[in-house]
Amino acid sequence: MRLLLVDGHYYLYRSFFAIRGLRNSRGEPTNAIFGFLKALRKMLTDIRPDRAAVIWDCGLPARRVELQPAYKQNRSEMPDDLRPQEDWLQEKIPLLGTASLFVENTEADDLIASYAVAARREGAEVVIATNDKDILQLVDESTRIYSTAKADLTDGTFALLGPVEVAAKWGVAAVRIADVLALTGDSSDNIPGVPGIGEKTAAGLINEHGSVSVILENPTLISNTRIREKIETHRQTVVSNREMVRLDDHLELPVPWRDLEIRPQWDELLSALRDCEFRSLVSEIEKEAALAGFGPPPPPKQGELF
Repeated sequence: MRLLLVDGHYYLYRSFFAIRGLRNSRGEPTNAIFGFLKALRKMLTDIRPDRAAVIWDCGLPARRVELQPAYKQNRSEMPDDLRPQEDWLQEKIPLLGTASLFVENTEADDLIASYAVAARREGAEVVIATNDKDILQLVDESTRIYSTAKADLTDGTFALLGPVEVAAKWGVAAVRIADVLALTGDSSDNIPGVPGIGEKTAAGLINEHGSVSVILENPTLISNTRIREKIETHRQTVVSNREMVRLDDHLELPVPWRDLEIRPQWDELLSALRDCEFRSLVSEIEKEAALAGFGPPPPPKQGELF
């Protein structure tokens, strides 16, 4: 059994900025919708999962905001052209047969972690499509990261990053990623780190001493006086960061993972895509629907684009 979990907002923003200026004949922006659908369809082809869900952020957890009130306050407002496309995708993604899930005041990485833990506890293989560094701490022999980044590709058009690939990329075992982030912080989330300690130095400290907990319990283990003094000075930051990057991986699931079977709703899907005027995508899915025994569909309307 293979479960695919997709970080919705990562692919939403990536699609929006990768494809610019695409609109239907009514002037409605469709660039993020088109890019997201293409990316998701490629994942489904590459991974061939038995179950799948797109997971969305829906507010911030109180515990993280209490720890660091400035958490994610550096994020810009969502562009006006993107907001209606977010709504469309959250509503229409299930037409592809892939669930669209979120929980109020919960970040996607925590809900993804909860699904991953629940599924692999029952022997499933989990593939996570994301660029979130926090998620890397979930990687093990049954949980891998889907990537299309050029830096991760050895051949083909996608890679599945497991423990070996994550360790090679970060310099520490996946389970220790959170310890590295506790020292370095994460500027993209407005989480400050220990000044002057980058990923390479942090990885070296964790590999030498085992964990942030060991370092904080006995800072004298650090032979470099300058680094030791920095960590002692910013001890509370490290403690707070370690708790910030801890994933809440036992949340109540809005839908049991075994119920996330992929069941496209062909007629409704094609209707929605025709409304967006995605001509090439409609043609592709018409063929797939016919092969699945749902066809032939009605001809496209005049003026359909792309």
